[in-house]
Amino acid sequence: MKKVRLGLNIGLIIFFVVAYLINPTTLNPLYAQGAMTLLFVASAFLVANSTAALAGVKVVQDASGRPKVSVDSSVKGFKTMVIILGLLWGVYILANFFSSPLFNSQAYRDQLGAPVATEFSSDIQLLDLSQVPIVDKSLARTLADKKLGENPGMGSQVFVGEPVIQQVNGELVWAVPLHHSGFFKWLKNNDGAQGYIMVSATNLQDIEFIDAPIKYQPNSFFFDDITRYLRVVQGFVFEGMTDYSFEVDDNGVPHWIITTYKNEWLFALPEATGVITLNATTGETAQYGLDEVPEWVDRVQPEGLIMSQLNNQGNYVHGVFNFSNQDKFMVSNQSAIIYNEGNCYLFTGLTSVGADESAIGFVMVDMVTKESKLYQISGATEEAAMRSAQGSVQQFGYMATAPIIINHNGIPTYFITLKDNSGLIKQYAFVSVADVTSVGVGDTINSALRDYNNILSESNSFVPEGGDEETKTGTILRIADENLDTGLFYKFMIAEQPDKIYVVSAELSQELALTEVGDEVSITHYTTESGIIVLTEFDNLEFAQ
Repeated sequence: MKKVRLGLNIGLIIFFVVAYLINPTTLNPLYAQGAMTLLFVASAFLVANSTAALAGVKVVQDASGRPKVSVDSSVKGFKTMVIILGLLWGVYILANFFSSPLFNSQAYRDQLGAPVATEFSSDIQLLDLSQVPIVDKSLARTLADKKLGENPGMGSQVFVGEPVIQQVNGELVWAVPLHHSGFFKWLKNNDGAQGYIMVSATNLQDIEFIDAPIKYQPNSFFFDDITRYLRVVQGFVFEGMTDYSFEVDDNGVPHWIITTYKNEWLFALPEATGVITLNATTGETAQYGLDEVPEWVDRVQPEGLIMSQLNNQGNYVHGVFNFSNQDKFMVSNQSAIIYNEGNCYLFTGLTSVGADESAIGFVMVDMVTKESKLYQISGATEEAAMRSAQGSVQQFGYMATAPIIINHNGIPTYFITLKDNSGLIKQYAFVSVADVTSVGVGDTINSALRDYNNILSESNSFVPEGGDEETKTGTILRIADENLDTGLFYKFMIAEQPDKIYVVSAELSQELALTEVGDEVSITHYTTESGIIVLTEFDNLEFAQ
């Protein structure tokens, strides 16, 4: 019997080792997956050994001829083991049960922390047309595929992975890793996939292949697989790991950024604790806490965790039993990764539960520190803005991409690209957050912005949140009119500020048609650092009436 049990135990050890190598997971019992794995292994050994031990249980007759159960000494102790294992399974089930919001809704609500109410116009940097990201993820993948297709030999060996937007040396780019397209391709190129493709997020023509082998990849083979390499080779057996993100440092070296986390409440409320950086070429790893993360790492907080915490904050605002949905809110269906003053943020709208397409505000969360800011701006959600932009070009059938929010002269504005059925950009659109019907469309970003400015001026909605008006006088240096679809507009420069162009609707003043070079004028507009300024008031001081 002992030999049978020994053989069973050796077989189980081999089975579980192989299973772990195939699908390595954390073995830390403080995580649900780790606890489940350990309990399953312990149960398998107990069942196997108990089955083998049945051979040591016999029914014999005593001296008087009555039947008696005889238990071999090797079976002793199994009852205690069964009780202990049963208790552990009970603890595991109870821990899962008590991890639900039903027992700790306040922890779910408060995990993100209270966002700091902030003024949009002073916090979000002004629009820089040269840095507007016109390339979204799907287009970045298409452009990377096209670049890969320029080298047929390489294209038959690898395929493009998931593009990740990031800022490298001050430039906004999509980094697209290359992955082996099969086992035999991996076997032939054991040093790694040939490199990655860098796609500019602001310039459709700026696409570059970078020769830097990607040896370690997700879902790769043997110990080139990221998870298997980290857990088995590097020894991160007890770490909670999630969100593998491909990032490039300022020297162009490819890395995988893996977020480490712990649970704040039993098996629930995962909270990022830092990152593991894995050099995708050499396999060199380093682990950092939240206050030690290298500056070139853009993302530490997993996007999914942030969205979940935002929804928890809105869903449990008054606890679990809030059947009237009082004060409940949720994130909109669209979110965007944006960069503001060099930092990476998750930006999304907030809308009331059960409400229409109106946003009650917007929240921006730092993807490294998790600091959150709340912009109490009412207006349209991202999806409403997309429909409005599509409606402006419905005759072409263009589709709107997910918008990003920008600061246009202090006015919260959605920027949207419009694509045809092939996924190619055909036009651009600017949509006012406050008034979704204010849409500017054009074949170029500049023409779309000009159209948007004209519409804002015509509707007298060029009023930035928290903006201050300023009035000045000056002498007309140059002036011209422009007849657009939305009406007649005048543009001029004044001698005192030749680096600014002032735009004003002809409907604002009858004096505009009579204004000439050399006239002294009084103008009013909202304070802005932009080079193109839309006026709210115009007065030609040469006329006395």
